[in-house]
Amino acid sequence: MATLIDLAATSVRELNQALHAPEATSWRVLNPRGAHAVGCGIREDLVVDIEGHVGYYCAGMNQRATVTVHGNAGTGVAENMMSGTVRVRGNASQSAGATAHGGLLVIDGDASARCGISMKGGDIVVGGDVGHMSAFMGQAGRLVVCGDAGDALGDSLYEARLYVRGTVKSLGADCVEKEMRPEHLAELAGLLKAAERDEDPADFRRYGSARELYHFKVDNTASY
Repeated sequence: MATLIDLAATSVRELNQALHAPEATSWRVLNPRGAHAVGCGIREDLVVDIEGHVGYYCAGMNQRATVTVHGNAGTGVAENMMSGTVRVRGNASQSAGATAHGGLLVIDGDASARCGISMKGGDIVVGGDVGHMSAFMGQAGRLVVCGDAGDALGDSLYEARLYVRGTVKSLGADCVEKEMRPEHLAELAGLLKAAERDEDPADFRRYGSARELYHFKVDNTASY
């Protein structure tokens, strides 16, 4: 049975302290009411269910835990995540999965601007749309968008791989569409399965870096 913590009676600091030195492996958090930094810095194999909407930086710096938000999430959910799984059953605000190094972030609804900004590894699967400048400066990892993508997708991209099922409003600097080869279809199928999605990988298009901005070239000044 899950250990209950009610944020109507307990502070977020007390919650996080309990999760950092856990006496149980399963937790249920009630009445988050948009609180910030809920479930940050977890380093253990815990299962944490948050029953409601959360504010900024929920499950930031996650390692190993499985955190589920049964609601919407504010800015920076799963920011700097290292491993484990974070799932948002609703929508996410800006910078979801920012600077993530590992793990899996699943957003069942839409994500706002800069989803996956400066991602350094790990995977992000969005069931709906993403906003402008998603995967900006994405260095490594995979971003899967089952809906549409906004302006400047993949701007200044490095080696992150992007898969989009819907339309892309515009591509950012140095981001181009790339061939979808069998290995990419297999990779995408695995990501969709991990995220409990049933879309057909054949419906997606792949985007990546044209590798023209890795090193400064005076001829490319206007693209920076």
